[in-house]
Amino acid sequence: MPKSSSDNLIGWREWVSLPKLGVDKIKCKVDTGARTSALHTFYIEPYHDKKGQLHVKFGLHPLQRNTTKTVECKAKVLDTRIVTDSGGHREERYVIQTPIKLDYHEWVAELTLTNRENMLFRMLLGREAIKNRFIVNPARSYLIGKKKKKVINENSTLK
Repeated sequence: MPKSSSDNLIGWREWVSLPKLGVDKIKCKVDTGARTSALHTFYIEPYHDKKGQLHVKFGLHPLQRNTTKTVECKAKVLDTRIVTDSGGHREERYVIQTPIKLDYHEWVAELTLTNRENMLFRMLLGREAIKNRFIVNPARSYLIGKKKKKVINENSTLK
């Protein structure tokens, strides 16, 4: 439940976390033009569990312009879908479902997996994920998902 009416107002970009995938923070573009949300992967390995259900193991670089930090994730496959990107290219993608956390808001959403290495944002938060939850202010950034800054005591020194 929002603390106030402005607690559901988000900017065109926000910091979110994906707790079940082990991602503490990832900058995402809030994209009301995209129906589905997308998450960057630089490799995907499908496999079946003991019950025969399809899962994927995939690698993620959560920080833009940084291929050093890597998170290895595993998730059950919800579906595969043909997705048309902003350039008009069609691609078949795995779809997973995972909790997304934005400050104290947490909900489950579908994410498609794709290589976004050359894109500025490693994650897109599409309109299905934010529908009936948030209002987007396209002129603002990081309204509720601000990256935590270290508080420095005036008596402390930086090293």
